[in-house]
Amino acid sequence: MKILVLPGDGIGPEITRSTLDVLRAADEVFSLGLEFQTRDIGLASLKSQGTTLPSEVMRLVPEMDGVILGPVSHYDYPSRQEGGINPSAELRVAFELYANIRPSRSRPELSILRRPMDLVIVRENTEGFYSDRNMFAGSGEFMPDPDMALSIRKITAKGSARIARAAFELAQRRKRKVTAVHKANVVKLSDGLFLREVRKVAASFPQVCLDELIVDATAALLIRNPDRFDVIVTTNMFGDILSDEAAELSGSLGLGGAINVGDEICIAQAQHGSAPDISGRNVANPTSLILSAAMLLDWRGRRDNEPRLIEGATAIENAIDQVLSEPSTRTRDIGGELGTDGFSAAVCAAIRSPGPSPRAIGSHR
Repeated sequence: MKILVLPGDGIGPEITRSTLDVLRAADEVFSLGLEFQTRDIGLASLKSQGTTLPSEVMRLVPEMDGVILGPVSHYDYPSRQEGGINPSAELRVAFELYANIRPSRSRPELSILRRPMDLVIVRENTEGFYSDRNMFAGSGEFMPDPDMALSIRKITAKGSARIARAAFELAQRRKRKVTAVHKANVVKLSDGLFLREVRKVAASFPQVCLDELIVDATAALLIRNPDRFDVIVTTNMFGDILSDEAAELSGSLGLGGAINVGDEICIAQAQHGSAPDISGRNVANPTSLILSAAMLLDWRGRRDNEPRLIEGATAIENAIDQVLSEPSTRTRDIGGELGTDGFSAAVCAAIRSPGPSPRAIGSHR
């Protein structure tokens, strides 16, 4: 399996290094045949090549079996005309990575919830209110005059149908329930179109229950009654916000894995940002990117019918659970004692010599 590695900015290089250490440990145990090619993006490539997303990277992506993308500091980039391209957004649009899959599962002693959470948010990834990526040419956000700013929300039948199908296919392998989250009581046309397409797809999955819920209520029920959810499908911005909420409620935003998936390409990407304030200090929690990389292995294993890749993914997830179950082997941001390198070393050791796992993982599968 050939993997393109893009370390990114801020803490990106540190947590990417830890992630590769863990993948190499899994490769050693399960003979996964992993091969890595690393390329600079972000501020590093801006300095050396005049762009935050070199053309070579765009050429390599479809040639690989998967991509690991570190967090990027796109707020600090210059304009697009000066080479400042948001790699995350550009990759999603260019390769039609329409599904952002974000599982959240509460962990003992880390979650603030009184009831268990085990859900997956399936977020539409290429349109919605994200004005930097929802137009064919130009931006969906503009200022007609100095005192007025407008932003266009784009919802299409095609985009809604394909994200709905991804959610229902996932729900078939889980508890067979999909909750479509919307704000159709206010944005009646665009969310009305989204719901129309979700209902059409639902008709092809009679064994999966469809629920519909306004986004306000969803945000509240994630706290009050998280165990009512299995798979949540929603539009871009709602999915972004709700998945961050769910990850934090389950233990920490730093514990949430994520993949960006299209019909042919999958990119593993941590849920959190680049945290430049702590970069270079060996204190960043690499869990999110490690779990994202495990999700990438699982995706490729299921796609290519390669059981070893699925086994490797499960081993990584189980090792993360094992390490997080002990306060002494957690990172400092969640009350532990370890830094970035120490945590990944503990995960590697757990892969090589696994102990009892708190439970079989696979909540995103």
